[in-house]
Amino acid sequence: MFFKKKQHTTATANYGVLNADVHSHLLPGIDDGSQDMPTSLQLIKEMKALGYKKLITTPHVMWDMYQNTREIILEKLDRVRMRLKEESVDIELHAAAEYFIDDHLGDLLKQKEPLLTFGNNLVLVEFSMASQSFELKEILFEMQMQGYQPVIAHPERYTYLQANKDFYDELKDTGCFFQLNILSLSGYYSETVMELGRYLAKKQYYDLVGTDLHHFRHLDALKNPSVISSLQKLLEAGKIQNKNL
Repeated sequence: MFFKKKQHTTATANYGVLNADVHSHLLPGIDDGSQDMPTSLQLIKEMKALGYKKLITTPHVMWDMYQNTREIILEKLDRVRMRLKEESVDIELHAAAEYFIDDHLGDLLKQKEPLLTFGNNLVLVEFSMASQSFELKEILFEMQMQGYQPVIAHPERYTYLQANKDFYDELKDTGCFFQLNILSLSGYYSETVMELGRYLAKKQYYDLVGTDLHHFRHLDALKNPSVISSLQKLLEAGKIQNKNL
C-alpha cells in the first residue's frame, strides 16, 4: 500500500512497502543533514510514521568538507540509537556512508581500510555534479576487486550526463547498482533531473531507492502522495531491492 487514509478525509504517503531507506543524513552535526540530536530524533520519528521500518543513514565522507571516519560515524550512531531506545521509538537504525569519489577514498582503498557498508557489502558512492571524474572508473574497479558492490547515489542528478547518456550504460555494464532519489521523479530538484530519473527508470536501471533526507523540507515533500505515483510503476517492475535489506 502506498497511500493510507487519515481521518477518512486526507491521504498521506506510505512507504512501508519499501521497508528500508538506504540514503539519508540523520546523524547529528556531522554533515549537511541533521544539525542536532532533537532534529535527528524528530526526523526519524517522522520517517517511521511514513511506514519505514529500517533506516540506513549515510553521512557524507567528502574529505574537503566532511572528514568523517568510520569511528566518528559509528559513535554518532550509538548515541542516536541510545536516545531512540530511551524514547521507545521502535525502528531499526543502521549507518553506512555516502563516499565521495576522491583521493581520500582512493587512499582508503589502497590502505585496505574497511568501508562502511550495508546489505551484501554495498557501498554508496557519489561523484562531482559539475563534471565527470577522471578517476571514477579506476576507483569503482578497485572497490569491486576488494569485494564491494558500488551503488551510485542519485545518478539522475548528474545533469551533465544528459548529453552523454551512454555513460550510464557503461556504469551498468561494469556492474554498478543505481540508487534513485525518490524526490527526483517529482521535479523537486529540477526538470532535467526528473527527465533523467524517468529515463533511467524506463531502462530499469535502478536497483534501490532512497530519500536522501537532509531536513524537514525533504520530509514535507515526501508526505505528498503525488510524489510516489511514478515510484509505484518502478516497483511494479520488481527490480528494487530495498525490501530485501
